[in-house]
Amino acid sequence: MSEKQPTAAASGVNRAKMYQLVLFPMNNGATNVYFVLVLSYVAQFGSSVLQLGMFASIMVTVMRVADAITDPIIGALMDRTSTRIGKFRPFMIIGSAIMAVSVIALYVLLPFIPETMMPLRYIGFVVVYFIWVIGYTFQTSCTRAGQTVLTNDPNQRPMFTIFNTIGSMLGMGLMQLLIPTIKNMYNVYDDAGNLVTSGYARPELYRIIAPVGIAVSVFLTILAIIGIAGKDRPEYYGIGGDKQEKVKMSEYWEIIKNNKPMQRLMVAGAGCKLALAIATNTTVLLALYGIMMGNYDSLYLPMMILGYVCAVPFFLLSVRTSQKQGQKASLTRYVSVAFVCYLVVFVLLVICDHTAGSGLTLSFPYNGGGAINLYTILFIIFFGVGYGAYYATADMPIPMVADCSDYETYRSGKYIPGIMGTLFSLVDKLVSSLAQTLVALIFLICAGLAELPDDSTAYSGGIKVAVIVMFCVIPLLAWAATLWAMHGYSLTGAKMKEIQAINAVRKDAVAQGMTLDEAMEKYQTIDQVPEQFKQGV
Repeated sequence: MSEKQPTAAASGVNRAKMYQLVLFPMNNGATNVYFVLVLSYVAQFGSSVLQLGMFASIMVTVMRVADAITDPIIGALMDRTSTRIGKFRPFMIIGSAIMAVSVIALYVLLPFIPETMMPLRYIGFVVVYFIWVIGYTFQTSCTRAGQTVLTNDPNQRPMFTIFNTIGSMLGMGLMQLLIPTIKNMYNVYDDAGNLVTSGYARPELYRIIAPVGIAVSVFLTILAIIGIAGKDRPEYYGIGGDKQEKVKMSEYWEIIKNNKPMQRLMVAGAGCKLALAIATNTTVLLALYGIMMGNYDSLYLPMMILGYVCAVPFFLLSVRTSQKQGQKASLTRYVSVAFVCYLVVFVLLVICDHTAGSGLTLSFPYNGGGAINLYTILFIIFFGVGYGAYYATADMPIPMVADCSDYETYRSGKYIPGIMGTLFSLVDKLVSSLAQTLVALIFLICAGLAELPDDSTAYSGGIKVAVIVMFCVIPLLAWAATLWAMHGYSLTGAKMKEIQAINAVRKDAVAQGMTLDEAMEKYQTIDQVPEQFKQGV
């Protein structure tokens, strides 16, 4: 066997073309449209429009916990799927269709149920939201699982983070910019110019943003399908390729129990996701810039733009660090930067004084704001650097899922990207849904608000405490958990190069007639691997 030069497919050298690296991560952008459209607004919609109170926030969490059952089932189904159009594309198409239909039902149809039939509103909300969650699982799990066929080049895989974030910004960023702008068109004011009804409490708003969000998501999904089409083929499915044996359901628990890197990555991913979900929650930002700082319209847009601009250099730095030292080193370094910066942001929020003329609040000469002061400059610096660092790392655990999947192939010979993707998707959804419930509970506990605040809610000390807890304290605790998890994470850059080399020679052996068990037995350490497979080791 060693006499024969390996082919690219057989040797495991799987590099993506540039258009594939750029387009496939748009799948994350497609689902992040719904992250904003649903997860950021469904509690507000349920409370203000459907008049369900805190029930909506609680049900978001309850439904995600129930999804613990459906996620592994969908992951196992994906691992066992092989169709004429591949393993992943069917789930992307079906997931996109399910989410589109359920969002129309949620935001457009449910408000037509009259108040005299409130029980039907409760039932409809639960059923429609559960269906949406299933579709979200279908499509989000493909982002994680599909990376395993896209590329296994250690220099290419970190680039997924950049294009994944670009896709996310196209989806999430567009909706974050568009929805508050449209919302202002539906604000209701009294004769004195005081806000009486927020646009977030008007059903007309959701009838507009739902079809707009669906159109953006479908467009990004089509781009992602084009990106993965050339790689969604059996020859890229693990060591065995089209000879891969299907994993039995009874084997999954043993796999999860023994894949220690995946366990730690789930903790790190949960920490990153919780920090992002809480600190960028619409209600939290509204309370920070509108109620606590006093001018949502003048502060929200500049601060959002500032965050995105500051994230750009960190994206480039994180990819460079990942290529040189591995993704673990990159995640640890830039989460640490965010942690330090947000300690300062915490102090700035504690000393913030919303009283006019105090100088201890954010101020921009834009849309009714004031002159920039020293407080604003300090906040811009530390918030900008901290936000840029954590936004660049928020999705970094996603390409690391592919490393854990490759590690499982190396450890057991099993190719199970579906179960790996849905395990991570499960954490993603549990954490993001927990964020909604935490927001509602913290406003209730700290500020005594039975309903989520809007921009007509009066300032109080309790609201300030709630904002500080959600904007700083919870992210800081989440990042601490991330750093702890990464401390014991074994898949360093050097280790991944060894794993890819061993997987490559095993795949070549199987392609040339050896059984998978024989290949696993023969090649176990890097010193047993022929030189032509040791690319960069």
